[in-house]
Amino acid sequence: MTSSPSPSSASNPRRRRGALRRSGVSALALALVAVVGVLPASPASATTNHARLGDVSATLTYQGTYPTPRAEMITITRAGHVVYHAAVRSKFCGTLCWPSPAYGNGDANPLRVVRLEPGSPDVVLGLYSAGAHCCYLDEVFAPATATSSTYAESEILLGDPGALLKTLPGSPYVALVTADDTFAYAFTDYAASGLPLKIMRFSGHGFRNVTKDYPALIRADASMWLKAFYSLKSTHYADSVGVIAAWAADQYQLGRAANANAFLRQQAAAGHLNNQLTPSQKGLVFVAALEKFLRRDGY
Repeated sequence: MTSSPSPSSASNPRRRRGALRRSGVSALALALVAVVGVLPASPASATTNHARLGDVSATLTYQGTYPTPRAEMITITRAGHVVYHAAVRSKFCGTLCWPSPAYGNGDANPLRVVRLEPGSPDVVLGLYSAGAHCCYLDEVFAPATATSSTYAESEILLGDPGALLKTLPGSPYVALVTADDTFAYAFTDYAASGLPLKIMRFSGHGFRNVTKDYPALIRADASMWLKAFYSLKSTHYADSVGVIAAWAADQYQLGRAANANAFLRQQAAAGHLNNQLTPSQKGLVFVAALEKFLRRDGY
């Protein structure tokens, strides 16, 4: 496969922060795939990616160089029979998305064949829209019905965080481990925003939020954000509202909203809740805005 430029996290402060959650992502996601192959290609030929699990295999072909793909086609076969063959088209970015794993490693195979739910294996295609801080998305191809001989496509927009495909305790099926992108820019600039843990499962051609089913993972995420908050002490908490917002969201998901609100008020009284982007949105003004935001978004 011809090597192509790809979206990178190395130079982005916020993405470096996200890497704390996604360390070892490549190894974990690759372990979910029974067979993954990438065929070499000359500059003039199409790039081809393969993935397979059991009797389901997927092939992606495309031409062009990053960030402009051409002639993206995906073909899925089950037991040797074609069950899906179409041009790649996203609701979010049409035919302009670059094939890239939605966990952020642009040099790896964007195709995965995994079990997201009972039944035949599902095909996951990662795409990247390019642009400032955004956006990753996953297209999932699954049997149209339980007895269908064709596959149908569903899509989830992940935003900046991407998603790790991971088997979690209590289920044999793979989940999408990501972060809540609605927190980006919600209270401060992008680089200083914290994005709390979000876990999604695919079922019936849709995605549901199951984050609250994994309190241990939420606690670990909350601990990370609280440490990030306290690390700002040396700057006199100059731009702290973004990371503490992510911590508060985790606390709400753990059923500790009252404790979180009390802590936030203590920190506001101590002058520790500050906003460099919008200095007036600090202290108790920020706390009120955050509580409203969390209630609105179902936390």
